[in-house]
Amino acid sequence: MLIAQVTDMHVKADGRLAYGRVDTAGMLAACVDHLLHLGRQPDLVLFTGDLVDFGRADEYSLLRRLLAPLSVPFYLLPGNHDDRERLREAFPEHRYLRQWAPFVQYVIDAWPLRIIALDTLVPGELHGRLCAERLAWLDAQLTAAPDRPALVAMHHPPFATLIGHMDDIGLEGREEFARLIARHRQVERIVCGHLHRPIEARVGGVVTSTCPSPAHQVALDLRPDAPPAFMMEPPACQLHQWSPDAGVISHTSFIGRYAGPYPFFEADGTLLD
Repeated sequence: MLIAQVTDMHVKADGRLAYGRVDTAGMLAACVDHLLHLGRQPDLVLFTGDLVDFGRADEYSLLRRLLAPLSVPFYLLPGNHDDRERLREAFPEHRYLRQWAPFVQYVIDAWPLRIIALDTLVPGELHGRLCAERLAWLDAQLTAAPDRPALVAMHHPPFATLIGHMDDIGLEGREEFARLIARHRQVERIVCGHLHRPIEARVGGVVTSTCPSPAHQVALDLRPDAPPAFMMEPPACQLHQWSPDAGVISHTSFIGRYAGPYPFFEADGTLLD
């Protein structure tokens, strides 16, 4: 089972550029084209938040048009830049978005690996939260199927990333989340967004990762007082392959045209010198 993860698209409408510089809509269109031309098509695409930039209806309308060419099922999860109700209104056929109100939390049981999506959104704020109600829901879903391997998806990562200005708008409730995850050994991986960078840590004993953006990336500066800044590093998404014997194996897939591929070997099989 192959899952493509895309996150932090920050789509803006009417040709507007994010931060006056980033063509996020155009870069998402390039990402969709990239997914369509992968050598192996993913079984599904998981979008882990900050789908649009200001949670506006016109942004979601454009997002819908940009995602329309996808030929595989896709699932949407809100981030701190999103609006739950406008997201639901823009994708009425995505009934899982209404699986549990008021939060956009859902379980997808249609695949060998269960997809469990958590809503970390705090309306009007940049930081995230997993409150007691949301954590109790997660505990109930995991308890209901202890023998089914599961992937947990969320926007804000449940660990400190060492990028100070992003940790300042990190996740409340991450200690309680880690203790909960440690009790449920069927969780294979936790995947997140928010950081616009590939970062990995263990949470409750489970490998937990953030995904780069198909648009701009957060600057990698580990000074505690580093100013908030972004870079136009190569856009990317991630591919998560799950199998019963190996668990989850992940790759970062860079979007764009690069030189190659070039062969390592001559036609007769000898290594090129």
